[in-house]
Amino acid sequence: MPVVTTPYLTVGAPGRPTAPPPPSPPVPDNPAADALARVFTTLPIVLRLTCGIAGAAAALAVRSEPVDPTLLAVAVVVLTGWSGWFAWRGHRSGLTGRLVAVDVALTVVACLLIPRLVAAEVLPGEVSWVAILASTSVIVAQLALRSRWAVPAGLLVTGAYAVGAHLAGNDVEAIAHATTLTVQTASGTALAVVLRRSSRRADRAFAERQRVARDAVIARTAREAERRQNRDLHDTVLSTLTMVGLGAVRADSVLLRERAAADLRTLTGPDLPALAATVPVADRLRAVLARFPDLPLTTELGPVTAPAAVAGAVADSTFAALANVVRHAPGAAVRLRLAGVAGTVVVEVVDDGPGFDPVGVPAHRYGLRESVRGRMAAAGGRATVDSAPGRGTRITLEWPDDR
Repeated sequence: MPVVTTPYLTVGAPGRPTAPPPPSPPVPDNPAADALARVFTTLPIVLRLTCGIAGAAAALAVRSEPVDPTLLAVAVVVLTGWSGWFAWRGHRSGLTGRLVAVDVALTVVACLLIPRLVAAEVLPGEVSWVAILASTSVIVAQLALRSRWAVPAGLLVTGAYAVGAHLAGNDVEAIAHATTLTVQTASGTALAVVLRRSSRRADRAFAERQRVARDAVIARTAREAERRQNRDLHDTVLSTLTMVGLGAVRADSVLLRERAAADLRTLTGPDLPALAATVPVADRLRAVLARFPDLPLTTELGPVTAPAAVAGAVADSTFAALANVVRHAPGAAVRLRLAGVAGTVVVEVVDDGPGFDPVGVPAHRYGLRESVRGRMAAAGGRATVDSAPGRGTRITLEWPDDR
């Protein structure tokens, strides 16, 4: 029988709205940028705190001339306290521009006071505690600020160090470490820019992937809605009309009116209940059997329960199987068996009709493909068809699908 297609959200079974696409799960807006921001916050905090403590120890280790011990003690207390405050505040509220500006300002002051804070014998070689402080502030600024502010901050610290070392009478050190600080500023800015651009590209790719995934979910939902509508139409209106056309039901019979009324209830009724509720499967099958009063049936219905949606899918698939017997094997005897163990459901529909070759069923035939196999697969089960010309047909419905 040809497939009746019904476009998603435009034409559906009468009175039954198609289900809307499921909502997308919440996902981070910019996961790569967020992760990079955490790195660019945590790394400067750890760097400032550890270098602040190490610098304080190095500063107090050498206090020879021309170091001013009182000024050095004040500087160590202020800078160590600031390192702790910087770490706490940055962890609590993030690295704001004001916080980094204060850090740069304190470093600039320390650099300008090199003649009174650093002993002459430890100034050369870029290893003094103020040289470490200057490098730390430059790196922190490059990671915490955008390049339009980070570069001027780095150059300001560089200039202050060069002036301080010059005032201390060591131009070689002024040039050497100023060059180092300039390189640190340039390389730190370049690294930060590259990483930020890469994170933005990664976030755009992530957003595109989420869009594609959501479109795929919507398309899959649309296909399933269309398949469900086609199954309902195939198993109700089209099945009834086929029986009328084959002469199996007279136009003026009570059975036709009852079938038409049942078809209408199926098309206009609510969707299957939630999976949480369980119902006796046998009751659903008895309701199906009542729609085939003239079919010679032998039944064996065990006391099996299943989620209401599963019971409905099993019942509808059984109806489709029995309707196929009426259409394609009129007069055949049918045996219907329901069994189940430990939450499983097994239904067998066996007839002694002429049988057929399942492999040779044309692709446009909808009954077994969707009304039986498709419906059971949608409920998490499966349907198998065993038949051959001359030896009848056995259709087995199983839930859940434990393959």
